Amino acid sequence: MGAASATAPTAVSRLTPGGPGYRRMSLALFLAGVATFALLYSTQALLPLVSRDFGVTASAASWTVSGATGGLALFVLPMSALSERFGRRTLMTASLAVAVTVGLLVPFAPSLGALIALRAVQGAALAGLPASATAYLAEEVTPRALITAIGLFVAGNSVGGMSGRVITGWVAQEWGWRVSLGTIGVIAVACAVAFRLLLPAPRHFVPGSLRPRVLAGTVRDHLADPLLRRLYAIGALFMTVFGGVYTVIGYRLTEEPFGLPQGIIGSIFLVYLVGTVSASTAGRLVHRLGRRGALYLAAGTTTAGLLLSMASSLPPVLLGLVLITAGFFAGHAVASSAVSHTAKRGRAQASALYQSSYYVGSSTGSTVGAMAFHAGGWSGTVGMGLLAVLGVVTITVFGSRAARLAARREPAAA
Repeated sequence: MGAASATAPTAVSRLTPGGPGYRRMSLALFLAGVATFALLYSTQALLPLVSRDFGVTASAASWTVSGATGGLALFVLPMSALSERFGRRTLMTASLAVAVTVGLLVPFAPSLGALIALRAVQGAALAGLPASATAYLAEEVTPRALITAIGLFVAGNSVGGMSGRVITGWVAQEWGWRVSLGTIGVIAVACAVAFRLLLPAPRHFVPGSLRPRVLAGTVRDHLADPLLRRLYAIGALFMTVFGGVYTVIGYRLTEEPFGLPQGIIGSIFLVYLVGTVSASTAGRLVHRLGRRGALYLAAGTTTAGLLLSMASSLPPVLLGLVLITAGFFAGHAVASSAVSHTAKRGRAQASALYQSSYYVGSSTGSTVGAMAFHAGGWSGTVGMGLLAVLGVVTITVFGSRAARLAARREPAAA
């Protein structure tokens, strides 16, 4: 009786679609996602201008993106440990506060080195958001609504990535890249304030330990899980494609036969709206096709987009970007929600390891994609992307085979 009465209120008090607090929570985390991606990739659409201003190559300028995503990848695990001790909402609020403060300083960077350093600090601060947000959702939302709730958070990422790039493109065309970065900083401040006012206080958070031995044991257990390892690799590979394509696309579209101005190039990122839709519908996709079927569909869509993007006229290139974006966000939403579902304890660490591998993929894609573009043009970047998608398919096939073998062994053991 005591156990039943203790757990019943917990089940009843979880947030459900249409219930009290769910809309506030969804909007708050949506805005957090907007701020995170708008800040994290704020220089990506501006790389040709940064290259021109500082007199550097595409590979060198790409470190303004890789530095931010690399900082996030390095600090997401320590930040997740802090969230276990001090709470998800507290850490997300502190992370956003530091990130938006740095965002207001970034436009005044006197050199490329200073700009990269500030971006790395900004990325490290933003590391408190992704893993804490998914852990918050896993604790506060009913299990049936978890994939949909995480999909909405990922959709906020796509809106942030889109709006940040579109705004920076048009503002930079008129007033330069420094003013455009300042504009993004101000928008992020507004999102951070609204997030803190809207997000409901957690009702199911239980403080954990900050002892390094406990943290190391939790991380070791997660890395020993074959399914989690596969999901981490899939997230990294999808993001390698996405990071490489969107770091280099601005350079390609400024060259012939396109020769587009900066404002139009920024508007290309409106295709992120497709990612908003594909991420928010990932739950229905999984229910219809299963997790592995959804991943195959995401990989196939991304592959088709990469091949289409090699055309020399703008319409098929744009369609290619639409397919790459849809495939990436669907795959990311499926993989990240599967991590939260698979981990039974230490969810923040499980999500942190996913986010770390995901942003390692982003840093790798940004840097290697720019190097491939420098060496072989757009076909070099596409070749890198196709190899990464092949990795996703290979891992998913291996996972399907492992699941079948495990299912056969269970009846035999019984």
